[in-house]
Amino acid sequence: MSSPPPARRLRLGMPKRMFSQVLLMQVAIAAGVAVLATGLFLAPLSDQLDDQAMRRALAIAQTAAAQPQLAEELTSTAPSADGPVQAEAERVRRASGAEYVVVMDMRGVRWSHTNAAEIGRRVSTDPRQALAGREVMQIDDGTLGRSARGKVPLRDADGLIVGAVSVGIEYDSVRARLVHAIPGLFAYAGGALAVGALAAYVISRRMQRQTRDLAFSDIAGLLAEREAMLHGIREGVVALDRDGRIRLLNDEARRLLGLGDEAVGQPLGAALGEGRTTDVLAGTVGGTDLLTVRGQRVLVANRMPTDDGGAVATLRDRTELEQLGRELDSTRGLIDALRAQDHEYANRMHTLLGLLELEMFDDAVEFVGEVVGDQRATAEQVTGKIHDPLLAALLVGKATVAAERAVALRISDGTLLPDRLVDPRGLVTIVGNLVDNALDAVAGTRHARVEVELRAEGRTAVLAVRDTGPGVPAGQRELVFTDGWSTKEPPAHRGRGIGLPLVRRLAERQGGSARVAEAEGGGAEFTVVLPEALAEPAPALGPGSESESGPARGTTAEGEAR
Repeated sequence: MSSPPPARRLRLGMPKRMFSQVLLMQVAIAAGVAVLATGLFLAPLSDQLDDQAMRRALAIAQTAAAQPQLAEELTSTAPSADGPVQAEAERVRRASGAEYVVVMDMRGVRWSHTNAAEIGRRVSTDPRQALAGREVMQIDDGTLGRSARGKVPLRDADGLIVGAVSVGIEYDSVRARLVHAIPGLFAYAGGALAVGALAAYVISRRMQRQTRDLAFSDIAGLLAEREAMLHGIREGVVALDRDGRIRLLNDEARRLLGLGDEAVGQPLGAALGEGRTTDVLAGTVGGTDLLTVRGQRVLVANRMPTDDGGAVATLRDRTELEQLGRELDSTRGLIDALRAQDHEYANRMHTLLGLLELEMFDDAVEFVGEVVGDQRATAEQVTGKIHDPLLAALLVGKATVAAERAVALRISDGTLLPDRLVDPRGLVTIVGNLVDNALDAVAGTRHARVEVELRAEGRTAVLAVRDTGPGVPAGQRELVFTDGWSTKEPPAHRGRGIGLPLVRRLAERQGGSARVAEAEGGGAEFTVVLPEALAEPAPALGPGSESESGPARGTTAEGEAR
């Protein structure tokens, strides 16, 4: 026999859904407020009703004591159930609706009472205050039970106190008024509670729609997951409100944009300044995978509007990818040049082999000398004027690529750059970008020529790259330095419109400038000025010593390679 399943116990507690929790809390608050308001209203109501009853009793007693014949009858007759005092007191009682009207003399003996048997007896409560000339209001117990009482002195025509008048209002009638007011008060409180519950339901339903009927624990979990995701991913995330103010920055976005915590809450333009990055994030520039440059970083940005009128933008760092793409372009150019030279060298080797087989040894030696001399002359021309090895190697390689593309790459006669560069890699990036752009501009044209000039003016380095291409129209000479602007189709592995903005950013980072103008004879001339680009020259070591700005390392004084 299998044991029966255990009975499920009813578990009471807070509901899980936020809609139910909020509704329950709001209804509880509305009910609490209604109960509190009812209690605060009932507490003084009882005292107010008691005060009203005592004042009414006092007013009746004052009215009765103001009749002059009552004092005269009190002093001229004996107390009896048929006496004039009893008759007048009963008349006042019936007219006012009081429970009793008692007239007493100075000894406290009753001359009137609702119960005729009490006439001639002393009153049950202390009458001394009224007989002493003071008016009294109180709630007290007497022969007829608990009542609201008012006592006033009774004076004769000369103003002397001859007795007192005591009037009582049945306390049960006061309590009845209080009890009668409670149902109406509860009806108002119930109506207010119903309105509050309806309002709570409407608000809770709206909150349910806005929060997708999630529980508080689900929302807390989502917030924790959002924080972990935003600060854990390797993409920058920038959230903007409908007014264009930054409301969220994750760690990667702070790193890529160079912003701190103070940027949150600021307008986008105030935090980033004017430029393409601001335009892309603000949505002024439309499109997907938009390229922009921030500092020395190449960024890819995408922007997605949100339902509340704001937007969320994502940023990816493509600096390394862009550098690899440029290196790939250079490598492909070198490969193409080497492939072409392979055929040329094969032809030369066949020519040399033929000369040797024909035993034309002198002609063979002369042929080899000419071939080696051309390449050696190009290298010596570069290294003789540019003493930095990285920059010289770059231009020698670019000369090989230019020759393969039928472009004459020459170094200007005014070029002379010592080996004192503070940031040689930065200048290599600038020269490489400008030479690549110049080679692209003159490719396929007749008598294509690119000229590079590098010179030092004190500690300032001045670079000029001239080409014989179509040039840059005057109206576009600033646009060419804008992120993502290009007239050429982008290659598959990277975007266009990055090189020239990066050149200007690198120049401006060093306090310099980059501009373009029309070259003499046509074409374009790009000029970059880099203040403080060279270190101070080393002091002379004595007679016969060479400074750093002397001949290049590895060459003789005549500039020939060892």
